Amino acid sequence: MENKIKKILRQIISALYPVRCPVCDRIVDETGEMICVACMDKLKLISPPWCMRCGKKVANGEELCRQCKGKKVFYKRGRALFEYESAALSIYRFKYGNRREYAMFFGKQMAEYLGDFLMDIQPDALIPIPLHKKRMRIRGYNQAELLAKCIGENLGIPVRTDLMKREKNTIPQKKLNSEERQNNLKRAFNIVENDVKIEKVVLVDDIYTTGTTVNEAAKVLRESGVKEVYFVTLACGSR
Repeated sequence: MENKIKKILRQIISALYPVRCPVCDRIVDETGEMICVACMDKLKLISPPWCMRCGKKVANGEELCRQCKGKKVFYKRGRALFEYESAALSIYRFKYGNRREYAMFFGKQMAEYLGDFLMDIQPDALIPIPLHKKRMRIRGYNQAELLAKCIGENLGIPVRTDLMKREKNTIPQKKLNSEERQNNLKRAFNIVENDVKIEKVVLVDDIYTTGTTVNEAAKVLRESGVKEVYFVTLACGSR
């Protein structure tokens, strides 16, 4: 009897709040699924070999991508889930089109495919890259925070949104060149607490391109006393 009631409740919730496919944005016909069967192969996972620092795809025999060679960074290592080109439109809707429900599918996929990487690190917390309060008011949510919470729920890792804030309402990074990106994010982040009592964290964001955002956030965390900073992102650009 209890199972029947649960099934009816699921059907009612599904009817009132239909699940939209994160790829085609149509209502998913298959009950219990979060993506259309026909769309599953359209999102391309980043397969090895990948850069041992940032997770971008590299050629056989390479350890670091061209961008990471000779670059000073404050994080130890990172990984991304999808090739950006295959997920670009979906991420745009997720980020700017109020498709926050996509986070359930994306977060679960990140937990499944990046779970071994995260559990090997054994972080004290996941920290989503924060939004500036003005942008938060306009958008209504932080997509990185939604991803982090879903990953945390699936893997049993605490999520901390109270440690770091964004002080500077920066220009979107995609509009800038490499030098402008670095200047844009200088002093963009700040630590809320004077004494951070965690040693190992994983930053969570939606996209990794040049790594400027992640690196600036990692720098602030390291300066506050965090010993090891890693990151995971939903997607990253090609090599």
